[in-house]
Amino acid sequence: MKRSVIIPLFILALFFSCTSPAPKADTDKRTVFRYNEMSGISSLDPAAARSFENIWAVNQLFNGLVQMDDQLNVKPCIARSWEISEDGMVYTFHLRTDVKFHDNEVFTGGKGRKVIAEDFLHSFFRLFDAKISSATTLMTNIDRGDRSGYKGFEAPNDSTFVIYLVQPFKPFLGILTMKYFSVVPEEVVEHYGDDFRRHPVGTGPFMFKYWEEGSKLVFVKNPDYFEMEGNEQLPHLDAISVTFIKDKETAFLEFIKGNLDMVSGMDAINKDEVLNKNGEISERYKGRFNMQSMPFLKTDYLGILIDESYRHVKEGPLRKKEIRQAINYGFDRVKMVKYLRNGLGTAATSGFVPPGLPMFDTKKIKGYTYDPDKVKELLFLAGYPEGKGLPVITLYTTEQYNDLCEFMQAQLAEVNIKVKISIEKSAVISENVACGKFDFFRKSWVGDYPDAENFLSLFYSKNFSPAGFNYTHYNNKQFDVLYERSREERNDSLRHSYYEQMDQLIMDEAPIIPLYYDQVVRLIHKNVDGLSPNPMNLLDLRRVKKAPPAEK
Repeated sequence: MKRSVIIPLFILALFFSCTSPAPKADTDKRTVFRYNEMSGISSLDPAAARSFENIWAVNQLFNGLVQMDDQLNVKPCIARSWEISEDGMVYTFHLRTDVKFHDNEVFTGGKGRKVIAEDFLHSFFRLFDAKISSATTLMTNIDRGDRSGYKGFEAPNDSTFVIYLVQPFKPFLGILTMKYFSVVPEEVVEHYGDDFRRHPVGTGPFMFKYWEEGSKLVFVKNPDYFEMEGNEQLPHLDAISVTFIKDKETAFLEFIKGNLDMVSGMDAINKDEVLNKNGEISERYKGRFNMQSMPFLKTDYLGILIDESYRHVKEGPLRKKEIRQAINYGFDRVKMVKYLRNGLGTAATSGFVPPGLPMFDTKKIKGYTYDPDKVKELLFLAGYPEGKGLPVITLYTTEQYNDLCEFMQAQLAEVNIKVKISIEKSAVISENVACGKFDFFRKSWVGDYPDAENFLSLFYSKNFSPAGFNYTHYNNKQFDVLYERSREERNDSLRHSYYEQMDQLIMDEAPIIPLYYDQVVRLIHKNVDGLSPNPMNLLDLRRVKKAPPAEK
């Protein structure tokens, strides 16, 4: 334990001494924000910023045309302003002229050069390449016809960047806030090739310094960062240090000892020790640190493959809508959230789309609540009165969610629905769900951008897995028509009406079993200021300040 603390501090001290000399009296005043990633980081290339772990790190290093504030409003970033054509298919961005890439040996004299519109053209164009990018499905609405030189984009001058769409799509600006759409320097990407994932060069508030995969990651302050807060240049911190402790008990102990400034998510804390059943800090820890909590654009659910072209689906009971509905009625989501999640989150009784989005309305979307009598009725309609003859149904999940699945298993058994739980590794579930081998599985969906279309796209027939994210292979012509209309509709009220109709169709057909709408949860030491939560759970350290720890 002591060794894991001493080595990182030594490394940080070495890096600071190599970057710029400072008076000895100021050495101890440098501020380092420290957090842990249990799942690890696979790439620092924004084109591969698919997982939360990658996104959090990439967000410190890179910027895009636009950015999202904590209220989910799209704000300028490298683009100072923009216009959208009357038909909604041409976006013209006007760039700042004071943004520079981080210093790197590839640049002339090792000094980062100014960002120009051509950089965005090259950065976006590489997102079409599935070997590089995790964002290829987001590029389907880019018009690569003759009006854009068959690229989809245009840079008429150094400070103007134009994007052409095949059809209007109101949420498009929100999509551009995703880290995939960050600007990268073409010459640096070409120099490092596949190894750019380990040698990232962006424009962000922090610069890459060191990465020992699975052990330590260090970013340092970008002295040339372009954003200001009042009269102060951002960021306030001197560095960021990321560790990769896999055991949550060990990581939480490091937080309690003050060696980490934050722990985030239910997976990172011992909820029964730290929180009471109302989701508040327990008496043992009250006053020792601050807790942040707010609704998260994330829905946890059970997915059901309903594609009868698969033999195991055609011969199984889950092909019947009544059985899927019976499972939805067969357990108490409210008790699940209260007792197994200590009240953090909201029982998913109002559809698949979570709170925090404008269309969410518990009065308009009728979901499922605990109703044993309804289960009995549906089992009879499905041809299994009192559950007689109903085969055992296997549910695939990971160890992390076994307690939730066992809770459902016990309650479903009381209404004569027998469920067997199969614990698998996350990678095994992902692969087999994508390939249609598992027909009943636990999943979650986090909003990539703040629009209900992102959640409902999981049920569009053209998004079948493995190419897309329609893991259930839900195929409904009425849904598809509404989905396609919603993508073209520019009137918010009409678009939200389409969303509501789609969400209700999903509830009625029941290709999924929504469990709960999640919540952002962070524990932060009291000497950290300026770290605000947001419904996307994006980690933004630009405005964070850290005071020296209080003397004991």
